[in-house]
Amino acid sequence: MTYFFTKILNKIIFTIIFSLILIGFGSYSYADVFNDPLVVIETNLGNILIEFFSGDAPYHVNNFLVLSKDGFYDGTLFHRVIPGFMIQGGDPNTKTDDKSSWGMGGPDEKLDAEFNTIKHNRGIVSMARSADPDSAGSQFFIIHQDSNFLDHEYTVFGRIITEESFRTLDKIAAVQTNDKDIPINTEQVKIIKTSLVDRASLPDLPFISEPERTQNTETNEFGSQIFESKDLGVSFSAPEGWLLQQSDKSSNNPNAPDVVAVGPKIGGVNPVISLTIEDATDKTIDDLVGEKNNVLEEAIYLNKLEVLSQTKTKTNVVETIAIGNFESNGDLVKIKFFDVIIFSGGKSFNFAYSNSINNFDNELENFRDTLDSFKILSQESSLIKSSVEQSNEKGGGCLIATATYGSEMATEVQQLRELRDNKLLNTESGTTFMGMFNDIYYSFSPTIADYERENPLFKEAVKLAITPMIFTLSLMQNVESESEVLGLGLSIIALNLGMYLGVPTIVIIGIRKKF
Repeated sequence: MTYFFTKILNKIIFTIIFSLILIGFGSYSYADVFNDPLVVIETNLGNILIEFFSGDAPYHVNNFLVLSKDGFYDGTLFHRVIPGFMIQGGDPNTKTDDKSSWGMGGPDEKLDAEFNTIKHNRGIVSMARSADPDSAGSQFFIIHQDSNFLDHEYTVFGRIITEESFRTLDKIAAVQTNDKDIPINTEQVKIIKTSLVDRASLPDLPFISEPERTQNTETNEFGSQIFESKDLGVSFSAPEGWLLQQSDKSSNNPNAPDVVAVGPKIGGVNPVISLTIEDATDKTIDDLVGEKNNVLEEAIYLNKLEVLSQTKTKTNVVETIAIGNFESNGDLVKIKFFDVIIFSGGKSFNFAYSNSINNFDNELENFRDTLDSFKILSQESSLIKSSVEQSNEKGGGCLIATATYGSEMATEVQQLRELRDNKLLNTESGTTFMGMFNDIYYSFSPTIADYERENPLFKEAVKLAITPMIFTLSLMQNVESESEVLGLGLSIIALNLGMYLGVPTIVIIGIRKKF
């Protein structure tokens, strides 16, 4: 099930998020024991004193303190030493003689990424991980020389702060290693013991300024960060203070979002806004929605996901709102999603916003601002209006889609969408008709759609009422020419007028005559 939901988040709603939902780890805190805890690492080449950045990576800091206090690191090695780069340790497998397993060990519990803006400069302590950003456990590394290519890719959670610590770092970095960067004399690089001390007990510590941070985004007049990429061909703004970075899509995670903005964690969950761009050549917006719904179907069936609404707010924009149920450390966590697909120029631009249910509305305005600012650089009209805003203007969207979503009629509605996009809109008469139809239809449709979501019985009544119309409209798939569009279209309009106006009128007149 974990794999299944990761797939849903990456490709559909989070896409969300190459698992960009960040649930916290660990609940024990040393705040009541130490005002400002530091960790001393004792080695045969000297001691290393580490201070922590609790405000930037609270769960990584707490994890390291717990492991250090429990003696987890005692007897382990700095098993990977690369001078001019870093020294890495913290693997319990290094207590064994099986060197082939060194670098692969750690506790069962894994940490979700807490990427931040602190640069990987000399002396920085950061968390090692596998290709999965949320796979950190116990292994950590200390930067020997500035290595800023690691920025935003690994979680910085501390730094060494004394002259002795830097001398020890240099000594370990200078030990002789084999061709796999493993120290030849392992006793030199053994961690004898780790212990916690209070900063107040060390009055002679040197003053160290704030860590250097990255400045990789511009800000506009509203304070929001501006992301622009010529490679991706897009630009948009992200909330001020959020960690904004472009992902490196690899063969190991091709469904990861292209750009992710992660906000500060509240209640154990980080708000996330992501953008995933995919080639959609030879597809329609309805094809994309169909693919999305196919992936969602199993989760809905298993009661792991509830789709609240799915609305086409423009011919090329579809928005989906859903609630997912996830387990974290035995606790049920409900995450709300707002997913917007924008289809343009043969590409799918999938924006997704996720947050806990309790805090979802707090960042919704930021998501709206991001959508409103979205630009496709190659288009003359660069602004794609927010579908969220359009939904507010028009109400709830399409009454037909709302009435039939998830029912046996969904297939017929999908076919009608394809008929409209592939046949009607390719003719002048069809384009003119759809333009007039949309003007009239969306003057009342959103209001009815809202009522449908509020009242299941009313939704069923609407579905029953529109069923004859849906089947008559399917006759349009037989058209081949401009004249057939006009002729058959007028016939179907007359047929529906007869069903919905003529027949009821005759019945009413007959009843009145009888009574």
